[in-house]
Amino acid sequence: MLRYRLPGFQTLRRLFAYTLCLLLAAPLTPMKAQAYSARPKLVVLIVIDQFRSDYLQRYRSELSPRGFRLLLDNGAWFPDCYFNYANTMTAPGHSTLGTGAYTDGHGIQANEFWDASRSLTHKVTSVEDERYRLVGLPADLSTSATPGASPLNLRATTVGDELRLATQGRSKVIGISLKDRAAILPAGQAANAAYWIEQKSGAFITSSYYENALPAWAQGFNSGPARAEAAKAAHWDGLGNFFSKVGITPAANAYELKFAEAAIVGEKLGQSATTDMLTVSLSPNDISGHKFGPDSPQEHQMVLGLDRDLSDFFAWLDHHVGLGNVWIALSADHGVAPVPAQAAALGIHAATVDMKALSASVNAALNTRFTPGKDVAYLMPGEDLPYFQLDPRVFVVGGAAAGVHEKAAEEALGDALRVGIDAQNATIAHTQASGGKLPPMLQVVGTYTKQQLAGGDLPHTPFGTELAHSYTDRGLWYTMLILGGYQMEDLSAWGSKTGTTHFSPWSYDRHVPLAFYGSAFRAGTYRGRVEPVDLAATLASLLGINQPSAAIGHVLTQAIRPTTSGSAATSAANPAQ
Repeated sequence: MLRYRLPGFQTLRRLFAYTLCLLLAAPLTPMKAQAYSARPKLVVLIVIDQFRSDYLQRYRSELSPRGFRLLLDNGAWFPDCYFNYANTMTAPGHSTLGTGAYTDGHGIQANEFWDASRSLTHKVTSVEDERYRLVGLPADLSTSATPGASPLNLRATTVGDELRLATQGRSKVIGISLKDRAAILPAGQAANAAYWIEQKSGAFITSSYYENALPAWAQGFNSGPARAEAAKAAHWDGLGNFFSKVGITPAANAYELKFAEAAIVGEKLGQSATTDMLTVSLSPNDISGHKFGPDSPQEHQMVLGLDRDLSDFFAWLDHHVGLGNVWIALSADHGVAPVPAQAAALGIHAATVDMKALSASVNAALNTRFTPGKDVAYLMPGEDLPYFQLDPRVFVVGGAAAGVHEKAAEEALGDALRVGIDAQNATIAHTQASGGKLPPMLQVVGTYTKQQLAGGDLPHTPFGTELAHSYTDRGLWYTMLILGGYQMEDLSAWGSKTGTTHFSPWSYDRHVPLAFYGSAFRAGTYRGRVEPVDLAATLASLLGINQPSAAIGHVLTQAIRPTTSGSAATSAANPAQ
């Protein structure tokens, strides 16, 4: 009969220690958030058009706990986020948020620009594409000659594009806005669809780049009660167009978000085996902000109205997808300057330049220099700060100033711009002050030619970096005119005496919110400079996909919740329940 001896205590201890060492040495495979396995199910990128970050601090005590504060209190919030370029406008800003690059990477320098290969009679828009047609136009506009739209001009991929590539097209990416450029550019080249409104009627449309007919759910939305409800809330009497009359009110934000909800249901976003993505650009803040300015009662009400609408949208997301399955990223395409007259009243050197007079002065100076006694139109029409475009046909063989090369022409343009500003300052100097302070003078910080920008002949300073990030080879021969802070073009030509604008390198135009909410993010307020290009880099890293092709942003590791072995990232609190 065999006898077995039970191992002694020392033997058991050695066996236990040996087994523990084997376990510790074994590779751990924590389950991280991965787009390939639908963790999260849905990423929602919210871009607020013309929304400075300081609004969220200025009005924080009035915000609801489930609107903006869902991200401020329960998400990762970066209050010191600044664009690092000078092209603070809608199309470049939306492109930057999607691609994680600046203009020198994604190629979009303005909402519209001159493209000699396509037209010398008018600027082309950032998304205009005559190879396609508009889809979903109301019956009375179905024969419109307006060209279609696409991401033709976007030279870099977006995080949505990389999501589509990584999942071989199984993930869906949809873009939505009132504006075509704001719907198309952040979603990217490979997006399944982008939708924006036909401005007169307010109906959502798309381009044949994406589909040849509106899907049934979008047709149903257009024929449903949403437009009438938005018009009623905006007190619109039907005169003028939907974009300007309803779009300037908080009702248009609610209208956009209702369409976003319809898209999520209609496209079954968040229900596939891989992560889906929705980009929503909310345009009304920009329409209102240009007219009334950032410190107006109208802007205050716009912020609070959007806060309520976001609260409703987040609650809807929680009910239909589950906030535990959703990541939300929020930012803006640019900030805005205060109304110049209001800033000047406080002693700020805020001033406006008469663009019509400046253009006339520049043409006169260039005629004196190159074609004395003649009246040649050297500037292309429709100038906007900071770009002044020369007509290159004037300088080629047979032109009025033939033989003048681009470098000399652009440098002469810079000199003429300075002379024109000096002339306006001379007029300002003779203006009677309405109070104790003399009217502010215009300040020329610098003029920078296209040749300088292309060659990197710029100051070796942070400001020089901003200018370098603003360059693209698109456009004709041009020179940038950079005025001092709080100085801009006179908006009376737009029919506004109380409004303001953006498109400068100064901090108020570059300051935007950046916030994330979802299971991957550690809640908190993270101070210190970050950039909007960090949004795409961070999302791509967490989704386990490639960063966009031209991305230069940093992954915001300080706000990422550490993963634990054997489980997905800890779920975020869900205050929307």
